[in-house]
Amino acid sequence: MKTKPVLAAITMLAVVGALAACTAGDGGDGDGGGGGDASNCTNEIKNPDAPVITLWAWYPNSETVVDNFNEANDDVQVCWTNVGAGGDAYDKFQTAISAGSGAPDVMMVEADRIATFQAQDALVDLSDLGYEDVKDNFSDGAWKDVSVGDGIYGAPIDGGPMGMIYRTDVFEEYGVTPPTTWEELEATAQQVKDAGGPVFASFAANQPATTTAYFYGNGAEPFTYDPANEGEIGINLNSPEIKEVLDYWDGLVDKELVGTEDQFTPEYISAVIAGDYATYLSAAWAPGYLQGAGVGEGADAGVWAAAPMPQWDPSDPIAINWGGSAFSVSSQTSNPELAAKVAFGVYADPASLDEGWKQQIIFPLNVNVLDSPEFQDYEVPFFDGQQANKEVYVPAANAYEGMTYTPLGQYYYSALTKQLAAIIDGSATGSEAADALQADVVGYAEEQGFTVTQ
Repeated sequence: MKTKPVLAAITMLAVVGALAACTAGDGGDGDGGGGGDASNCTNEIKNPDAPVITLWAWYPNSETVVDNFNEANDDVQVCWTNVGAGGDAYDKFQTAISAGSGAPDVMMVEADRIATFQAQDALVDLSDLGYEDVKDNFSDGAWKDVSVGDGIYGAPIDGGPMGMIYRTDVFEEYGVTPPTTWEELEATAQQVKDAGGPVFASFAANQPATTTAYFYGNGAEPFTYDPANEGEIGINLNSPEIKEVLDYWDGLVDKELVGTEDQFTPEYISAVIAGDYATYLSAAWAPGYLQGAGVGEGADAGVWAAAPMPQWDPSDPIAINWGGSAFSVSSQTSNPELAAKVAFGVYADPASLDEGWKQQIIFPLNVNVLDSPEFQDYEVPFFDGQQANKEVYVPAANAYEGMTYTPLGQYYYSALTKQLAAIIDGSATGSEAADALQADVVGYAEEQGFTVTQ
């Protein structure tokens, strides 16, 4: 159990980000809160006589997924509301947590947010609420991402096993092949640059989650955290492994082998379409994102392919992941058992999962999909028919061992973003940035009442 000073500090930190959403969530009859009220559902309730579980989710096909669940279940129905994606939903959920009412029974949560909400006693441990029945449907890494200590606080849905997306036209023009190690990546990037080609990859300050994945790819363990340890947290952000990663990218920036503009901006997408980047080191969901932004159409159609991520040690490869969501049960629910059934059952039926991956909405983590010949042999249109699932993303998903998330996650991302910007503008080396990051996050953790260990 977390000590009261630490829990109070975490609660106050989370409240700060939620003040702008103070009108959200009004108990059981506004946003479909934890009382199970069905007066404000976006979807149609198929069986009005069944108890209702409220759900907040922002998947593009949420209504279809909820309809599939409601058609298949007579004993419970889902009332779905989209209160906004990502931060908007979290702000509303945080307001409901602080008010003690207004939360849904089930909440879509990205894996890196779960520990923050768990620390406020806002989520239900699902270990004894159906987890044993479905645990074999997901890898150990998928479960670790939704765990805090020994507790299970989410039902995994999708993830982002990482690979290298690259332009075959650029690679052919400059006579290079996908690098298999980070050393090869630097040499290949230099070869392309020397021949007058584009920058090889992107190192963006606004992508701290990607950089964190790189840390894990070098065997780093940035954090250790178990709420059973009475407010202790392990922070190791200037380890040799992390310094090696940041010094490596610092070198690529200095040699102008990578671009440094922020990702997910119109300017960045325009540069990708124009062929200003030879690769995009990203997750399995990236093709859907890129296509939605207009990549892969017209002149750059049919030029994209996927390859495994480069490794530091090819004899001991490490799979990494960027992103992923789960369904968590709110502690405000009046029926944890039925809420858990919904969390484990929504987006778990074959029809919903098939639509999700075929429409490139999600990359499912359910092993029944990952192991299916249809999924593995799928010729991905964005990759000009390449069987990228079989060749790149399924092996990465199966090998991924998970990350340790903490209640400090959002502050850590902000602090890391600051240090990535310092590397990019030349005011700090990679090693200096790691030392500054360690000092910053340790100081912050101690201010919040944590006892920091290394």
